[in-house]
Amino acid sequence: MRKFLLPLIFLGLFILESLFVQFLPAAFFNSKNVLVPHFLIASILFLTIYGGEKHGIVYGIIFGLLFDIVYTEIIGIYLFLFPLVAYIVSKIMKVLQTNILIASLVSLIGVALIEIGVFEMDKLIHITNITFMNFLDRRLFSTLILNAIYIVIAAYPLKRQFEKFADNLRAD
Repeated sequence: MRKFLLPLIFLGLFILESLFVQFLPAAFFNSKNVLVPHFLIASILFLTIYGGEKHGIVYGIIFGLLFDIVYTEIIGIYLFLFPLVAYIVSKIMKVLQTNILIASLVSLIGVALIEIGVFEMDKLIHITNITFMNFLDRRLFSTLILNAIYIVIAAYPLKRQFEKFADNLRAD
């Protein structure tokens, strides 16, 4: 049962993001800003920090591909960005102390990298025509606030779960 717990957690977060967008649109908050939940990648980044780089990158590849298949018309954007950001976060964490505050801030930076990367790729292939300042104003800041709230709520349970996962791997 333990082997399936991690994939079930990530699959649940994948579904939760979809439900969040479905049932809590930005109009619910009386705002013209776009709120994009990135609960899955924030959790994958916590796995990278507390469970190991290899597992974070593998889960980033698997769920990036799933994200592309379900949500985007172009296969490869999230498939490329999820493991890349997991790799960047693992390299950043080798320099910094691994405590929950630093891990939360680095995860939030990872979410910002995903958002900016997706915006730049959309801009490159002419899917969007908004300016970077409009993107910052209407999407990035509100998205970072939403995901910061998620990270504050989920950081400690994720840390505990992924540390147990890492301990179990070492014991095997």
